Amino acid sequence: MVNSRPDKHDPLTLKDSTLAVHAGNTIDAGTGAIRTPIVMANSYALPEDPSAVSWSGTDVPLYTRNSGVNQLGLQAKLAALDGGEDAVVLASGVAALHAVFFTYLRSGDHVVVADVSYEATWRLFTELLPDKYGIEATFVDISDLAAVAAAIRPNTRIVHTEAIANPTTRVADIEALATIAHQGGALLVVDSTFTPPPFYRPLADGADLVVHSLTKYINGHGDAMGGAVIGSRKLIQLIKADAMVDVGGVISPFNAWLITRGSVTLPLRLRQHLESAQLVAEFLDSDPRIAFVAFPGLESHPQHELATRQFAGRGYGAMLAFAVAGDPETQNRFVAQLRVITSAVSLGHDESLIVHVGSSGPRVAAYPAPFREFGHLRFSVGLEDPLDLIADLRAALDATFA
Repeated sequence: MVNSRPDKHDPLTLKDSTLAVHAGNTIDAGTGAIRTPIVMANSYALPEDPSAVSWSGTDVPLYTRNSGVNQLGLQAKLAALDGGEDAVVLASGVAALHAVFFTYLRSGDHVVVADVSYEATWRLFTELLPDKYGIEATFVDISDLAAVAAAIRPNTRIVHTEAIANPTTRVADIEALATIAHQGGALLVVDSTFTPPPFYRPLADGADLVVHSLTKYINGHGDAMGGAVIGSRKLIQLIKADAMVDVGGVISPFNAWLITRGSVTLPLRLRQHLESAQLVAEFLDSDPRIAFVAFPGLESHPQHELATRQFAGRGYGAMLAFAVAGDPETQNRFVAQLRVITSAVSLGHDESLIVHVGSSGPRVAAYPAPFREFGHLRFSVGLEDPLDLIADLRAALDATFA
């Protein structure tokens, strides 16, 4: 795509809110529309002499499995926002995770994985990749840097972590992990779904590849699915060639357009998410009917000092894990009393979402003791007024313990 005003896309000269509005957008040459339109085409016109065309090329619109107008625009925006050279967008966050592992791992390779990870990541490294391809994984407490270093082997190709762990909210020291990974000849891959830009940019702290579920904060409206990987052009081009073009888990033009539209307000939305989450966490932490609250913004959080340093005072995320004092029935009764907060999976939407997760399953062994005792409520703080959210929580607690 040709940009008639290239200075508008320069991440070195523009602030976050300006990048969110302008990066990746082009004036449509055919209509003069100042927003890139939805281009619902699966194929694009070839030049008069196509002999020089790369049929697997990904830099110009050719075939939507390779690239289309909306995918290219979204990739440019995400690369600018995360401070990367290039990005690839795919059908979901899990597709993005799989794309990295598919591209950069071979039979006999070894990976070091955070022992608290998203469920799909956990299954990929405990079942699918070991069983199908003979890839070995060592799960470690990612906050124990000595344990991470000790787990590195000569055939370790990837160290994988989440910046803030789903669901325990454990914070990873990305700069220290990058040093360990690189000393061992491995890539550091960071799932930054809980920590989108401009809140946090793992590439700036030494990560090689950053993964997002675009379905969450970057889209922000609960109406589209997508995933992305951002990094150096060299690393991303290989993912495009292997996992996008020849595996084909591509994003649709419509979802790419929806996510591009949603991302325009990302910096504004994040400010509200982060401010509200801090207030809500402090309220919950002060109520004796709450068994525990896991949130990096609380001084009681094990990585509070790390989070303060790493996130440079911008906030601590908008994901909480907590439980009311009581058994699973009590947790369910509490959730059923909520009127503003919605009981549903996912996160990073405009509306606040809560889901009750029990205390069983293979991943739970690595969770802190309160999670194992009570289970937990995963709470994504939305864009509602925080006083309304607090009032809803208080009323639900009152009804539960009446």
